[in-house]
Order: sequence, then structure tokens, then C-alpha cells
Amino acid sequence: MKNSLLILFLAIGSTIFAQKAEVKLGSPKILKGQTEVRVIFDYSALTLTSDSISEDEYIRNRIVKMNEKTPGNGTVWKEKWIGAKEYIWEPKFMELLSKYATKNSKILFSENATEAPYTMIVKVDWLYAGWDAGIMKQPAKVSTTISIIDSNNMDDKKFIIKYKDAPGNQFGNNFSDESRLGEGFAKTAKTFSKFLEKELK
Repeated sequence: MKNSLLILFLAIGSTIFAQKAEVKLGSPKILKGQTEVRVIFDYSALTLTSDSISEDEYIRNRIVKMNEKTPGNGTVWKEKWIGAKEYIWEPKFMELLSKYATKNSKILFSENATEAPYTMIVKVDWLYAGWDAGIMKQPAKVSTTISIIDSNNMDDKKFIIKYKDAPGNQFGNNFSDESRLGEGFAKTAKTFSKFLEKELK
């Protein structure tokens, strides 16, 4: 009985965190007929944790805390954290965007599409790394603002949608903060892709 209740608790705990979406401006229908869209990631105003601290402060705090336990671990962690943007989060997002959005809309989304008429800016607003203690866990959360702009006029925003608390979780254990957050990026890309498919029909 106790085991059954524990399994039920864990199942509920892994699903109660739902991603919220809100269109703030315009419509993605402007992309209808386009063959490629440039993608840019923006971390300039990123905050983290429930206290919404800056990324610089988050990094400083983690380095001190980890070095207190084991000297040198904080520096190793910092390299992993900085590298996660290029090697985990952005690739995860682009992989799911290509798998679903490109497949259904026939639009190539690429960071290298510098001549594309429209640019998609993925502004990463807030991150919560979550935790995994083996038996119990809490998923990461990723909040972003996705904007479609005129590539020749960065101030000309055509479409804006905000995603809040995209869950970064997966079956089994995941003890890496960076990897859990990567799942949140993937979830955001998949959700946006399905929304885009519906809008461009």
C-alpha cells in the first residue's frame, strides 16, 4: 500500500507542472509561405531561482557553495553551466523545432539563415534548475519569450508569445541541472511547433 501511494505521489509530482502560453502580439501567420527563418537566442535579461537573481549572481553563489564542499568543483561547474547554452539547451530547442515545425510548415529554422526575411528571437527570461534526489524530484522550469521580427528592422516585432514554466523532466533519474533545463527547452520548442502548425494551416 505504501509503495502504491509513493508511486502515485511521484506520478502526480511529475505532471502537475504545466507550461503556460500567452500571445502578446500579432500572429505567426506572417510566416506562411516563408522557406527559412533565422533563430537567435538571447540571455541578456535572464534571471534564476525563486528569488529571480541575475545569472552572474547565480554563478557566483554556486561557485562559492560548491568550492566550500570540494575546492575546485565550483570552477568545473561554471564551465559546464556556460557550455550548456551552446551544447545542450540551444541544440535541444533546435532539434525539436526542426523535428516538428520544419516537418509540418516546411520552414527551415536555422541560426545560420542570415538572409531570411524574418528572425525568431528566443529570449530566455527565467530558469529554475529543479532537483533530483533519486526517489523524489522536482522538474526544472523554463520561461521564455519568443518573438518574430523583421530581420531588417529589429524593432519591428510582428509576433510575440510568452511561455511560462515549461517543465524539464524525463522518465527515470536526471541528476544534471543543465540536462534537466535542456528538457524544458525541448518542451518549449515542441509546444511552439505544434502551435505554429495549427496557425499556418
